[in-house]
Amino acid sequence: MFSLKYEDKKMCKKIKTFVLSATIFATSTVVFAESPSRLDVASGYSIRNMFGASAENVAEKVNILSDGELKVKVYEPGELVPPFEILNSVSSGAVSAGWSSIAYFAGTLPIANLYGALPFSPSAEAIFSWTAAGEGRELLQKSLDKFGVKVVPCSYLPQEPGGWFNKDINSIEDFKGLSMRISGLGAKVLNKYGATTQLIPGGEVYLALERGRVDAAEFSIPQVDMSMGLQEIAKNYYFPGWQQGAGWLALLINKKVWNGYSEKHQAMIETVCKANIQKEFDEVVPAQVRALKELREKGVAVKRFPASVLTKLHKGWEEVREEEMRNNPEFKEAYESLMKHSALVDEWYELQQISK
Repeated sequence: MFSLKYEDKKMCKKIKTFVLSATIFATSTVVFAESPSRLDVASGYSIRNMFGASAENVAEKVNILSDGELKVKVYEPGELVPPFEILNSVSSGAVSAGWSSIAYFAGTLPIANLYGALPFSPSAEAIFSWTAAGEGRELLQKSLDKFGVKVVPCSYLPQEPGGWFNKDINSIEDFKGLSMRISGLGAKVLNKYGATTQLIPGGEVYLALERGRVDAAEFSIPQVDMSMGLQEIAKNYYFPGWQQGAGWLALLINKKVWNGYSEKHQAMIETVCKANIQKEFDEVVPAQVRALKELREKGVAVKRFPASVLTKLHKGWEEVREEEMRNNPEFKEAYESLMKHSALVDEWYELQQISK
């Protein structure tokens, strides 16, 4: 039989070792350098309401435009992680991506309340202009970099109503002793007037109101609130939404996953999100007026806070704002940037205003 000499055997062993090492290297490069072809998204909102449906729309468009190369799958709240744990889970890599309001993470991210939970906020146009063409997104990304999270603005949130109440609000004293579901800086304002406040996930708001865990609640816009059945429990629906101006929902992606995508796929996600914002900007506000008409027909009293109440709330907000700016340099920098940008937008429309 044919047999190898010792030197030949030694050479074959070296070749096998080299081939095995090259294979392991190539395999590890694929595993660690490329991102998954399916992006699993933990949603903070049920796909049965428009905020969750918005995430589904984004997923569908990315799937179509990528010809199936990149599939996005949206999961119901709690299926992967609880809504308030989305940021930390995306940061750690426990989930690849999340869909949520940035304001949910204000306890971890002081700058967060500027992106969807800002009392007495500038207009929606100013907010989106600052986010897309000003410093808004850049400042938020700088804050999220320490968590290893990429942020992509992806859905439009108009200014919300002031909330659902089972009693009339005639003076600021009516908030004293009131227990209310409310998020963000608006909660700190109400605390100054004797209210107790809780941040409760959307899926639990109905039961919290029904069982008396809270006396009042603000969650979202009329279309969403109605789909949750809040009109079945509370009959007074107050405006304006002083506690929360316009904002947006974010697609949060683990930065290692994001960096593993090609420029083509990154651009695709960005483009789909921009298109989704524009679609909702066009459609959402008229839909809320139609929803309010339906709510009135169901016996809901749509009311406005008295001017004296709004004056007091604004005073409380000024105090909270100054406290936040003293305690959080990131918040101060971003707030001043937003107001400076908003002044540019306001000046333009003041010049264009036609007196009647």
